[in-house]
Amino acid sequence: MPFEQVMEVSVRRHVFDSERPFASVLDGIFGGISQPDIGLLFSKLAASTSYEEFSSLVTQAQGSAGLIRFWQLDLDHAVTLGPQAQDRAGRRLVRLIAGNPVTMGEMTRHVADAGSYAPVTILIRVAYDSVASAIAPYHDATASEVAQRLDTEVLRLLRQLTGTTGPGPA
Repeated sequence: MPFEQVMEVSVRRHVFDSERPFASVLDGIFGGISQPDIGLLFSKLAASTSYEEFSSLVTQAQGSAGLIRFWQLDLDHAVTLGPQAQDRAGRRLVRLIAGNPVTMGEMTRHVADAGSYAPVTILIRVAYDSVASAIAPYHDATASEVAQRLDTEVLRLLRQLTGTTGPGPA
């Protein structure tokens, strides 16, 4: 018999405050996240005939942080229109959806719901929700280990480009 399960999921959000210009931070992120022709890449991945070939194509396409940009949403356009525009003057918001198909496969093999958190979302203001914290309620050590590696790579990139050294006061 079908049923609905409801889970409370607590997520650890990392917010980076930086004095660096927005464009500089965005360029830095793109230094670690590749921006391939995603349609062409997905065609090649779909045509691959082995896990080794698939993995090799992903490795060739990924940036230095091990991530590939899947989608970019420039939220500025949506939030700066209309009467609320004055409240947001000078604020920039870009949401990146980035991931690594091999990493996602490693996590979802153990916890299917990890697909809700991978690919990752980076809100460039700069904020990042930890994947490891999001999948912690599933209590799967292997998926959590993969998620922690993913978080480490993303956080390393974000700390480097924002000039921060690690978590500050909460």
